Amino acid sequence: MANILETVNIKWHPGFYGAAELEFLSNKGALEFQREFNLSKEPIRMDLLIIKKLANIRTKNELGHIFKKFNVIEFKSPDDSLSIDDYFKTVGYAGLYKGLGDTVDQIPADELTISIFRESYPREMFGAMKDWGLEINEHYPGIYYISGKRMPFDTQIVVTKQLNKETHRALRILSKHVNEDDVRAFIEKAAQMSEPGDRNNVDAVLQVSVSANKDIYEAIRRCDKAMCDALRELMKEDFEKQEQETRQETKQETLLETIKNLMDTMKWTAEQAMTAMKIPDADKGKYIAKL
Repeated sequence: MANILETVNIKWHPGFYGAAELEFLSNKGALEFQREFNLSKEPIRMDLLIIKKLANIRTKNELGHIFKKFNVIEFKSPDDSLSIDDYFKTVGYAGLYKGLGDTVDQIPADELTISIFRESYPREMFGAMKDWGLEINEHYPGIYYISGKRMPFDTQIVVTKQLNKETHRALRILSKHVNEDDVRAFIEKAAQMSEPGDRNNVDAVLQVSVSANKDIYEAIRRCDKAMCDALRELMKEDFEKQEQETRQETKQETLLETIKNLMDTMKWTAEQAMTAMKIPDADKGKYIAKL
């Protein structure tokens, strides 16, 4: 498992999109998720999640209690800063989204909300907001509502590491310093999910979390066979892809070594050796590049 997702630059947003859908499973039929929304016909493509409420309901998950009909979601990875300027950028994205309606005021301002998610507490941004005359109130653990006369849209800031660990594991494990109890609880709950869409979201979350916390997942895999088996089943496609790539690399290394031996012993050119081995013409280039 240690070799899976060995990347330097972790793609956090797909994991967040998966976690967001898992958070709102209880109201799945009443919400529509639109990922990476294009903000113009000449695409200004932003890593935004748009959640539309399809019915006039209050979500069971407190993350959605602020939601209206149109909801702009911005996620900041652990490597991203969150300043007052980032807040205004998100307000700008929401304004552009409002202006995309096919008719005037199709997206009313009073039916639009903003949510910004970040792992750590944005002390600097909150300080700047207070200086600007805004009020900040923690309505639920880790969920801060922003209010004031200057607010164009209802806004909440979500600090994921402060969220209730019993109900928000999917978001809490999107961290570079994941809590092992959160990982185990998430895997146990995810193992009970059977719908393909839900399993795809679980996989997206785990891809990010594993990539950012290899040591924790390796420790779990070594000391807990049941948890290891559950994790392997949840990430089955990723394991199979990794194993297939490993087999392919081993095969290529073996063929490359055979080509080299034929060139040394038979004094053949690389082309002659590959022809004798019946290597397809389309594949010869990649072997020549490694000789």
